[in-house]
This record gives sequence, C-alpha cells and structure tokens, in this order.
Amino acid sequence: MSREAVILVTLCVYMAVLLVIGILAQRRTRDGTDFFLGGRGLGPLVAAVGASASSSSVWTLLGVSGAAWAWGLSALWLLPACVGGFVLNWFVLAPALQRFSHRTGTKTIADVLTFGSRGRGRRAVLWLAAFIILLSLGAYVASQFQGAGKIFGTIFGIEMWVAVVIGAAVILLYTMLGGLWAVGITDTLQGLMMALTAIILPSAALIEVGGLAQLGEAMTAVPVEGYGQLAGPRAGILAIGFVLGILGIGLGYPGQPHVVKYFMALRDEKNSVAHARRIAVTWALIIYTGMILLGLCGRVLVPILDDKETIFIQVTTDLFNPVVGGIMLAAVLSAIMSTADSQLLVASSTVVHDCGLEGKTPRQTLLRSRLAVLLLTTGAALAALTGTKEIFSRVLFGWAAVGAAFGPLLLVRVVLGRRIRTPWIFTAMATGFLLAVGSYTLYDDLFGNKDYELFTRNVVAWAAAFAVAWAGSTREDYSSSNPTI
Repeated sequence: MSREAVILVTLCVYMAVLLVIGILAQRRTRDGTDFFLGGRGLGPLVAAVGASASSSSVWTLLGVSGAAWAWGLSALWLLPACVGGFVLNWFVLAPALQRFSHRTGTKTIADVLTFGSRGRGRRAVLWLAAFIILLSLGAYVASQFQGAGKIFGTIFGIEMWVAVVIGAAVILLYTMLGGLWAVGITDTLQGLMMALTAIILPSAALIEVGGLAQLGEAMTAVPVEGYGQLAGPRAGILAIGFVLGILGIGLGYPGQPHVVKYFMALRDEKNSVAHARRIAVTWALIIYTGMILLGLCGRVLVPILDDKETIFIQVTTDLFNPVVGGIMLAAVLSAIMSTADSQLLVASSTVVHDCGLEGKTPRQTLLRSRLAVLLLTTGAALAALTGTKEIFSRVLFGWAAVGAAFGPLLLVRVVLGRRIRTPWIFTAMATGFLLAVGSYTLYDDLFGNKDYELFTRNVVAWAAAFAVAWAGSTREDYSSSNPTI
C-alpha cells in the first residue's frame, strides 16, 4: 500500500471516530450550558489536554518547528514563553475562574467581566468583546484550515480549497452535534496524539543527526547569521526587545477564550484543578521541547526549504517508511483539523449568548448555536483561502489581540478580586486590542523592526491594558449583584 493510500485510510478512520463522538455527545447536550461548557462537569484529563491542544496545534506543530528551523538557538525562548503561559493559566487563573464561574453562573469571558454591570455600558462591553473575539479567533481558525491545506497539498498534491472544504466540513459536523462534550473529547484525543508525535519524531530526527553533540557542531556550520546564538543576529537593545517580545507570548494565555472556557467547565476546584495543572504543564514541556528540537534537527537534515513551515512534513516523510510515516502524518493532520473546534465553539457562544440571541427555549438556543457554528466555519474557511500570511504570524496576531484585550481584565477581576467600573472595562479592552493590532499592521511605518513589533504586541499592549484595568478598579466583593458604576 502506498504512503498516500495509508494516509487516506487512516484519515478516513479518524474522521469517522470524530463524527461518532459528535453523535454520542449529542445525547448529553440539552441546553446552552451543556453546549458551551459541557454541563460544567469536565474531568481533569479532558480539561487539561483539551485546553492544551486547543491552545497549540497547528501553530506548535508547523509554526514553532518552522521558527526553530529558521531562527536556530534563538527559538529556545519559545519554550519558557509558552510553558510559562501554561503555568500562569493553571496555577493562577484556573482555580479563581473556576470558583467565580460556578458561583455566579457565568458562561463566557464577557459574562465574567460584566457580572454586576447593567445598562448601556454593559451592552457596549459585550458588543466590543464580541467584535474582538470574532475577528481574532476568525484569524486563528483560518490558520488551522491553512495548516491542513499545507499538509494536504504536500501529501496529495490537491488544491488548497479542496483541503479546506474537507477539513471544515468534518469540524462543522461534530461541533454542531455535540458542543463542548464532543470538542473536549476530540481535543483530548488530538492532544494525546500530538504528545506522542512530539516524542517520536524529534527523537528519530536527533538519532539521524547523530546526537546532541553532533547537532551542536552542525548548527555552527549553518550559513545563517546568528543561527547558533540565543539572540540570533541581534545585539544590545534589539536583543532585549526580541527576548522580551517572545517571552511576552506567555502573557497572552489568560486571555484566550477557547482555553479558559475549560477552567469554567471543570467540575470542581479541589481535585480537578490540581490534577489538571500537572497534566497540562507536562504536556506543554513535551510538545514545545519536541517541536523546537525537531526544527533544529530539521535544519541539519533539510538545509533548504521553500516553506519553513513544512519542515515537520518533510522530516516525517524522509525518516519513516510509507506506512509508519503515513499514519503519523494522517494522525497529525486530523489533529490540526480538529483544533479549530474550540475557537468555533467560543465564537458561537459569543454570537448567541453575549449578543443576546438566545432562544426562548433550550431547543431554540441549541439551534441558533449550531447555525452560528455553520456561519462562522464558512467565514473562517473563506479567510483561509484568501489570506497570505504564514501560520506563525497569523496565529500570533489572533493570540496577542485577544490576550491583551481580555487577559489583564480577567486577572484584575477574578484573581486580584477587584471590581472594574464599566467604562474602564471598555477602555482597557480597547487599549489592549488596538495596540496589539496596530503593532501588527503598522510596525514597518512606526518601528521599522519586527523585534519591536513583537515587544509592542505581546508586552506593551498587555501592560497598558492591565494599567487601565487597575486604575479603574476598586477592591470590592465581585460576587455582589450591585451594578458597577
């Protein structure tokens, strides 16, 4: 059996499993809380691996390995940045948000931020939050479809639009059917496959190179300036800006709606959060270490590539026989395709719940939620076909935008226990979002250097939003139902 045939068979089997999961999960999905938060009954394994996988996937597998291939040792900063984000999320935000959400009955980030607020100010915050989530997660979902298209095109030689349609159709079906129950289970399956791949593939690549000592020697011979240096070709203030900009990626983790919804869905704080945080941080160490190592080994094994984000595919194809390599590529492709489900579910909850489009009955709410998933999937697929940015860049845009808009507010509101007056919520959200987007779109004119763009997008935007949120807050009991000023 050829490599292409093995990949096709494995892929079809995996897609069938996803659809079966969606059908079975449909039986447990009776209302909006079930659809968006799995009835607040998720266990630690599903919550930890599901949240981890939905925050990573195509960006980690293709983007991080591609960045390591292109940057060299300076890509090592991605490890403390991303693992640090996991620590911040699971040790600081998760227990506080789980308690807050269960006590107040809030279902979304916007719910949490506007709890206790009323009137036009609350509606303004909800609509701004909806705009930010739909724009940012739309870019994020489009990157998942784009990643699937790259792998489909490399393996089968088919057009991008065909690959995007196939992937979007499968994701659409099981997400519409089962909501978070289906998404959580499929993301857990996806995350476990990613971890296994992140162990097997980099290990095989390192063995092929000859070991760590040989890898170090070979990297010094790579004809790229600064490839074997921790700051790359940068020095002085540019090096500091680059390192802080990369580390700032970790600040975006608390603001990701598709990740923190798993904290709200955990069934209890005492046992579930403690077990989940250990699983999640271990998963992150395995994944990011593996992908960075893969990219560095890949530069030695495949010194020339037209697209750096295909190094994962190239190394898999070169090192494994058609059957084993085919199964691995098919499994990872399926994992990438199923990552967009979490973002689509969050975007759906934003449209239906936050924008006040819930039905009069649970059945009507479910129907409208599923229609929202259909429309959002279609929009993301079109964005994937018309966009030109690489996956790494597209994901960091969406990541930084929602991270700066929501992360500082969540930490001040839930972790620090401070009430934020409604106008200041709106201002902090807009400040973080606009600074992040501005640095992404205008950095050539404003800064002239991409390292400054990363620093502004990941650190300055976040810090400015935090300062505004803190300035507009008072230390009060946020569980009170009294409206915010």
